[in-house]
Amino acid sequence: MIRKNPRGDVPQIHPDAFIDPTAIICGLVIIEENVFIGPYAVIRADEVDANNHIEPIIIGAHSNIQDGVVIHSKSGAKVSIGQRTSIAHRAIVHGPCSVGSGVFIGFNSVLFNCTVETGCVVRHNAVVDGCHLPAGFYVRSTERIGAETDLTSLPQVSVAASEFSEDVARTNNELVMGYKRIQNEF
Repeated sequence: MIRKNPRGDVPQIHPDAFIDPTAIICGLVIIEENVFIGPYAVIRADEVDANNHIEPIIIGAHSNIQDGVVIHSKSGAKVSIGQRTSIAHRAIVHGPCSVGSGVFIGFNSVLFNCTVETGCVVRHNAVVDGCHLPAGFYVRSTERIGAETDLTSLPQVSVAASEFSEDVARTNNELVMGYKRIQNEF
């Protein structure tokens, strides 16, 4: 479902993106080319700040937002997702938040009030809250990263983890093309 927010902002969706019919895209959302938005994903840019201002939620080209993902933001703060980034099933990205290009966010993970730079991998059931994660870092499953976390204790992304991230992005790019081909059959 594509709908405007109470302020009247309407999503801007590139014609080459695929939005599953069960997804909800609301308000000041910008979805770039060849993006896959999976079943039951919710992307809502509808809250405003005290001055009735709202920043967009931007989903970069060739990224995928998988089944049940929620992307939202507090008081109209910006959320940006870079290019070729994968947000896996049931993850939550709550702004303000910036996620770089070529990032993988695992199942059930939560990002809040943070920056995750290019090439990072955040595995399943992890939490990244209130911090800046530099490029190329690896967050293990179930780990919690916050403002007090010593980032020198985190490993860099391995070649295998990077290859996994690229494979997920590639697979979902192929899904966009396949679903666009059959979308009139729904």
